[in-house]
Amino acid sequence: MHHSLKVNIVTAPQNAEQRSRRRLRRLGEAAAVVLMMGSCAGDRLIANAPNEPTNLLPGPSHIFSATSPSYAPTAPAPVALQQEITRLGSSFNGAAGIAVRRVEGDWEASYNANAPMPQQSVSKLWVAMTLLDAVDRGKMTLNDPVTIRRQDLTLFHQPLADMVRGEGYTTTLADLVTRALTQSDNTANDSVLRRVGGPEAVRGFLARRFISGIRFGPGERVMQSMTAGLEWDQSLASGRAFYAARGRLPLSVREAALNTYLANPPDGASASAIAGALARLKRGEMLSGPSTAYLLETMHEAKTGPQRIKGGVPFDWSYAHKTGTGQILGARSTGFNDVGVMTAPDGTSYAIAVMIGSTTVSIPARWALMQGVARAIVANHQPRSAMAGY
Repeated sequence: MHHSLKVNIVTAPQNAEQRSRRRLRRLGEAAAVVLMMGSCAGDRLIANAPNEPTNLLPGPSHIFSATSPSYAPTAPAPVALQQEITRLGSSFNGAAGIAVRRVEGDWEASYNANAPMPQQSVSKLWVAMTLLDAVDRGKMTLNDPVTIRRQDLTLFHQPLADMVRGEGYTTTLADLVTRALTQSDNTANDSVLRRVGGPEAVRGFLARRFISGIRFGPGERVMQSMTAGLEWDQSLASGRAFYAARGRLPLSVREAALNTYLANPPDGASASAIAGALARLKRGEMLSGPSTAYLLETMHEAKTGPQRIKGGVPFDWSYAHKTGTGQILGARSTGFNDVGVMTAPDGTSYAIAVMIGSTTVSIPARWALMQGVARAIVANHQPRSAMAGY
């Protein structure tokens, strides 16, 4: 299969262009590793044919068999690791789900890992995968230009908004997906989401990969407005208009809206489902080899959440990840998450998801939970040679 992910960013700021070039220079080696892993996957991964289906809606995958396979772990997790994960989760004061999946093995250490938790910006991962899947199928390229205008702005964290003036800001899909994953820029993510076909396209991608246990919501503007007890209006994207409108609501309205969201989050996902999907991504079962390597390399550059799981990762390990953070009401924080792939010096990888649905504990206490999971993995790590025949 011929696949090119060469990106020439000509309109993005110089620092974003340099980051993309550095990432792409390192892509070759990573792609080779992923392709080798994919070749070991047997009939799970088949090279994309030139005449692949172009449908983005749910249906049998053109890569996987029409019969939905089972991706549930089949082996018991190491006892000491499972005990520590259980201790960490059960001693945390809040609703939390934890899953640690060994990528090269078939076990998962977990706590409350099947309960749906609000993803918040963790869902940007599925948008990026849907885009790269479309690139794999020749529907678009990362060089495709996109113009962001004032009417495209969203809410909360959107550094891109400062660049949108006059007739708008023109950049590339590569720049937007980098901003969405490394800075968690909501406007960048929503722009990519529109380009790939909206929420239904993302749901379709997950369905074709037989990913269950992960929902994708209606988009940031609608979902965050509902969570706050508001109806979205584009005027809320300007300055601090959203915060002002939310602040004018009676506390009872905000509490009722937040409780409704948490009871059945439209972006809900279980820690086990996320860890399973990330393990399959690392194994090369979600995207082509080059797209897999490109996505993981971008995740390595994430600037958000340095004191979450990453704070417990030793300097000689690597961690490619995506965070998510929801709304706060009084002392209650929601959707405080970190998910990713943690790799040991010997190349062994673990897919991790720590999802905090709701809690009133301090941020350092949340960091302690997440860092504790990373440290538990390191303390119980068994090199590949020790896992032979496991």
